[in-house]
Amino acid sequence: MPSQRQLKWAQLRVGITVLIASITLAVLIFLMTGSTGLFTKKVDLRAYFDNTTGLRVGAPVRLHGVDIGNVTGIRVVPERKTTPVEVTMRVSSRYLFNLRKDSIITLKTAGVLGEVFADIDSTRAKGPEVQNNDELAVSEAPDFEDVVRSTQGTLVNLQVLLKRADRILTFVETGEGTLGKFIRDPGLYNELNATVKDFQKIVAGINQGEGTIGKLVKDDQLYRKANASIDKLNGLIDQVNEGQGTLGKFIKDPSLYNNANQTIARANRMLDDINSGRGTIGKLAKDEELAAKIDNTVTKLSALADKMEAGQGTAGRFFADPSLYNNTNAMIVETRNLVQSIRENPKKYLTIRFRLF
Repeated sequence: MPSQRQLKWAQLRVGITVLIASITLAVLIFLMTGSTGLFTKKVDLRAYFDNTTGLRVGAPVRLHGVDIGNVTGIRVVPERKTTPVEVTMRVSSRYLFNLRKDSIITLKTAGVLGEVFADIDSTRAKGPEVQNNDELAVSEAPDFEDVVRSTQGTLVNLQVLLKRADRILTFVETGEGTLGKFIRDPGLYNELNATVKDFQKIVAGINQGEGTIGKLVKDDQLYRKANASIDKLNGLIDQVNEGQGTLGKFIKDPSLYNNANQTIARANRMLDDINSGRGTIGKLAKDEELAAKIDNTVTKLSALADKMEAGQGTAGRFFADPSLYNNTNAMIVETRNLVQSIRENPKKYLTIRFRLF
């Protein structure tokens, strides 16, 4: 049998083993479930709210939904009138790379009946990293009472709309108005039923090949004509691709392109000659002396035309004096009368006399 000393030593070893195992298990559980870690450096932060209803000490502090610390204290600071509630938080320094001095903190609720927690938003923050005991700006989230107060006007308007809808439904049920007659009056149903029957007759006639639409649907003559037209069009396209006909030569024959290219080249050379002042057209376009002579000639012609319109000179009298017209007209009349007299009595004017010496 083991001695009493051996039993006590065995019990002591078992107790030490159990104690060490318990401590190790507790440390492991804390390390696995804790949000900040046991040996991680902590940073204290502050924020001031006007109301922290539902927030408790130990509530989680989250950064974009990730737990990074806990609330360590909540107290009222009388010196601050508008935001008297001071909330202190302790967060892990592992997240300082995304914690900025201009980050925004908001109190939120996990679900409808969940606990209140502090949520830090750094999506728009561009400042330096936070330091110990820094104060974060607060974005107040509306509470339930504010939401209720803001929706009271909407509820009143909704109640008015419901009353109006109820009156409209009453009118509809009694058959008043267009919609009421549409629902209550059987005449519309009868007309609609008759229209459906007429439409069925039209569809039946189309299925039997009656009328233009019926022939279009049932008669395959249109299909044959369309198919023949498509075949002719394909043949025409084949001829064009082979270079046959005027259009085919226009597309396939390179001589048209060459002739057009030569014509354009000649036109360019002619324009170059004109721009350089060569040839008659070039001198006409570039020679200033010729332009001055033409301008002088046009001026003289304009002055001559003015004199002719005024009746000056022989040519002016020719155009302006009516006596010339009258004399010419009289001479034409006399000549006409003379020709008529000769035709009526030619012996009188065409007698030939011979004399013998």
